[in-house]
Amino acid sequence: MTASSEHPPDGWGFLGVGDPLQVVHDEQRGLLAVAGAPAHSAATPVAVYDSGSFVRRVLVRSRFPVHALAFHPRRPLLAVGTGKYDGGYFFEGELLLLHLKSGAVASLIENEFGRQVLGLEWLDERTLRVLMAPPDDWQDEAAHEYGHVAAVDRADWAAVSARSLSGRDLAGPRVHAPRPTPHEASQRAVATLRSLWHAQRDDSSRGV
Repeated sequence: MTASSEHPPDGWGFLGVGDPLQVVHDEQRGLLAVAGAPAHSAATPVAVYDSGSFVRRVLVRSRFPVHALAFHPRRPLLAVGTGKYDGGYFFEGELLLLHLKSGAVASLIENEFGRQVLGLEWLDERTLRVLMAPPDDWQDEAAHEYGHVAAVDRADWAAVSARSLSGRDLAGPRVHAPRPTPHEASQRAVATLRSLWHAQRDDSSRGV
């Protein structure tokens, strides 16, 4: 979508992902990743756009709500952290790796239930910091406020295969891991989008 002097459409409907809940901007490569809210228990949309034009490049769907997005610092890859509490025992979820050129998605955790992934950060091109909820809340009253953090190292993330991350890979210390509400997540996402929209509009008005 081209820049204009108007405010973005209400609800950011032109993005085609519903209400945005997670947004990450790769300024260097001019990429923008947006995860929407799941509608009526449907799959969660995750899309990647050109951040200068809002033209969509890739659209995929996650079977769990999305909590974190992180572009690889060098490779055309997007890490996607997903998951939810099943309401009775497990914190299920996936760590997805989206290949931006092909649109292929790999689910990396080998365990059948996976892990609810709450946060992602690339420490460098080899190491991904993964913040997860505990596997379950059995006899753990603080499970909904704490989690575990692991630093996963791979020489070439573009070659990492599906179901290849074991419990050993994801083992790490227990840390405080508060969960933002959907409203808080939405406010942050919209603030980022609005900032990009206005930057695009300003560039257009200057003829950049």
